[in-house]
Amino acid sequence: MAFVSDGTENEADEENFEDAYENIPVASKMDLRCSLKECTLALNLFLNNKFSEALELLRPWAKESMYHALGYSTILVMQSAMTFEPQDIQMGIGTMKEALQTCQKFRKRNSVVESLSNLVSKHTGEQLSEEEMHAEICYAECLLQKAALTFVQDENLINFIKGGLKIRTSYQIYKECHQVLAAMTKEDKESSDTHKQFEGGVKLGIGAFNLMLSLLPSRILRLLEFIGFSGNREVGLLQLREGASGASLRAILCVLTLLFYHTYISLILGTGEGNLQEADALIEPYLKKFPNGSLILFYAARIDVLKGNFEQAQATFQQCILAQQEWKQIHHLCYWELMWSYSFQQDWLQAYHYADLLCKESKWSKATYVFQKAAILSMLPEDAVKSTGEDIVALFRQVEGLKQRIAGKSIPTEKFAVRKSRRYAAANPVKLTLPVLEMMYVWNGFAIVGRRSDLTENLLVTIEKAETALQNETNPSEFFGDDQCLVQLLKGLCLKHLGRLLQAELCFNQVTQSEKRLKYDHYLMPFTYFELGLLYREQGYTDKAIRFIETAKNNYKDYSMESRLHFRIHAALSSLKGTPPSTP
Repeated sequence: MAFVSDGTENEADEENFEDAYENIPVASKMDLRCSLKECTLALNLFLNNKFSEALELLRPWAKESMYHALGYSTILVMQSAMTFEPQDIQMGIGTMKEALQTCQKFRKRNSVVESLSNLVSKHTGEQLSEEEMHAEICYAECLLQKAALTFVQDENLINFIKGGLKIRTSYQIYKECHQVLAAMTKEDKESSDTHKQFEGGVKLGIGAFNLMLSLLPSRILRLLEFIGFSGNREVGLLQLREGASGASLRAILCVLTLLFYHTYISLILGTGEGNLQEADALIEPYLKKFPNGSLILFYAARIDVLKGNFEQAQATFQQCILAQQEWKQIHHLCYWELMWSYSFQQDWLQAYHYADLLCKESKWSKATYVFQKAAILSMLPEDAVKSTGEDIVALFRQVEGLKQRIAGKSIPTEKFAVRKSRRYAAANPVKLTLPVLEMMYVWNGFAIVGRRSDLTENLLVTIEKAETALQNETNPSEFFGDDQCLVQLLKGLCLKHLGRLLQAELCFNQVTQSEKRLKYDHYLMPFTYFELGLLYREQGYTDKAIRFIETAKNNYKDYSMESRLHFRIHAALSSLKGTPPSTP
C-alpha cells in the first residue's frame, strides 16, 4: 500500500513529508501530485486517531483542491453519520455540497456521463486530461456520500428521490470511468505517476457498487436493472481486492469496505459466511503500521468475535476505547460489540453495563438500546436486578415512545422491539420469553456463538429451562403458543450448531406444525422454514433446501424483519444454485 512504509514510524513519515513540502515552490504547492501527497499525510493522521489534525491539514485547501475537498468532507460525513444528530447530518450535507462545487471546477465541460463516446473514441481525438479524470472520480465519490446522507436527512420524499438520482449519476460516472480505464494503453498508464490513484478510485467505486447491488433480493434488483443498475458479487470483490492491494490513497477504503462486508454484511444480510481468513490478511499490515489506530483495532476485535475468541475481542475493544477520546462514536460501536460478546457468554451484568452506557451516551437508536437493556435484565435474578436500581417493566414501557423514523421509515429492529414491548403495556404485563436470545437471533448471533460449543451448550441449558417453565404453566396466556414456537426455534438453532441435526430438525418441525397457534409472532414461520432449508443444505440435500427456502420466500409477507430475511434468502439461494447473486 502506498502509505504503509513497513518498518518506519509515523512520526518519521510526517517529518519527511513536511521537509519535502517546504521545498515545493509556493505557486505549485497544490497541483494534483502535491495534493495527493498531502492527503496521504492526512490519511496517516486519521488512521492514527488524529482526527482534528487531519481536518486542520485538509481545511485550508478544501475549496481549491479536489482531493482536499474529498478528504475533508469524507471525514465530516463519517462523523455526522456516526452521531445521527440532525444538525451534524445537515453540516455533512453542506460540506459535501462544497466539495462537489470544488470538484466541478476541475471537470470537463462535457462530463464523462454526457459525452462518453468523445472520451473513449480514438476518432474524435478528444480525451480527458489527467486532472479531469481525477475530477470525475472525486465527483462520483462526493455524490455517493451526499446521497447516503440525503437518505437519512428527513422524511421528505423529494430528498429520497434526490438521493436516488445522485446515486444513479455516481454509478454512471464510475461505469464510464471504468471504460476509460479499459481503453488506456499500457503506455498511457505508465506515462502518469498519478494513474494508480485514478485506478484506485475506479476499483473502489466499481467494486463497492457491484458488491452492494449483488446483495439485493431479486425483486428489488429487477426494478433497479430496469433503470440501468446491475451488480455482480465476484466482480465487486475482485475489484476491491485489486484496489486493496494497490498503491493508492483509496487502498485503505477498499480494505475497510471488504472488512465491513466480511464482518457485518455477510452476517446480518447473509448466512454468516464471511471470509475471516481474508479479513485477517487485509488487516495485518495496518495493525503493524497503526497499532493504536481505533478503526483498525475495532475491526481486529470484530474478527475475533466472529472466530469465537470473545475474551481476546473484549481486551481489544477495551484497547480501542482507550486509544482515543475524540470520537466517542467509536466507543459506542465498541459498547455494542461488548454487550453482545458478554451476552454470548451469558455474563448478564457485564452485558447490562454496556447496554446502559449505550442508553446514556448514544443517540443512534434509543428504542433498541432500552429494549436491549430491559431484555438483558430480564435474564437476571430479581435481587441482581434490584442492585442495578432498574425497573424492567418501566424500561419496556419506554420503548414505544423512543421510536424514530429515518428517510420516512421506521428502523426495522425498532419496530420489532416496540411490538415485543407492548406485552408490558397492560396493567398485568405478560413477561417476554428469552427476549435477549430472540434479539440475538435477529442479529444472527447464533451463527457467532455457534463457533463455541461450550457456550452453545450453556445457551441450550438456558433455553431448556424456559421450555420447562412454559410446560409447567398452570394458567397459559394468549402468548403461550408464540412463546413455545420461539423456544423451539432457539433450541433447534443450538442443536444445529452442536451437530445434533436430527434433533434440530424435530424442533424446527414443531414450529412449522404449530402455525395455527401463532397469534402475534408470525415472523417465526418464514424464519423457521429458512432455518430448515439451511439445515438441509448442511446435510447436502440441495433440492430439499431450495424448496424450504423458497417456501419462506414465497408463502409469507408483512411480518417482522421481512426485508432482513429476504436478504438472507437471496444469499442462501445464490449459494445453493451455484450462481452469483446477480448478473452484470
